[in-house]
Amino acid sequence: MSAASASASASASVAAALEALGVSYTSERPGAYLVRLEGQHKLATMTWLIVGAHSLAVEAFFCRQPDENHAAFYRFLLERNGRMYGVHFSLDPVGDVYLTGRLPLSAVSAEDIDRLLGCVLSYSDENFDTALELGFASAIRREWAWRAKRGESLANLQAFARFADPDR
Repeated sequence: MSAASASASASASVAAALEALGVSYTSERPGAYLVRLEGQHKLATMTWLIVGAHSLAVEAFFCRQPDENHAAFYRFLLERNGRMYGVHFSLDPVGDVYLTGRLPLSAVSAEDIDRLLGCVLSYSDENFDTALELGFASAIRREWAWRAKRGESLANLQAFARFADPDR
């Protein structure tokens, strides 16, 4: 099978899998799909699935580079990499964090797309609060104080109440 036909076949498989899964996605160009994964802690993880000549690339933004506690933040993420399937934490040139991975085109099936997107969602959602606590605690405390002072909602900061709420 030529690279072009393998790529076209994989692209069709990805599109069919996304339709079958009922996930929200857009495709601005052939072989590139931007999938919205809804979470509980990280409310949405935008994930690119890009069919290349020989592999399917996956890339999802996790969070920006940490403001503080860099060593503990990156150690936390690196310790998880060895236990992860299909994707791993990686950095861009400025230090922003992504979940990235590759699958050979021969492994592109509805089951593999489902498993891969499930992994992206799980790793993003399960690690988000701890990563923010490690890398952005001071900013979260400032945001809590600012909102509390003005009577603004603290609903989306409740995961951080144990260290951000001065009344606890």
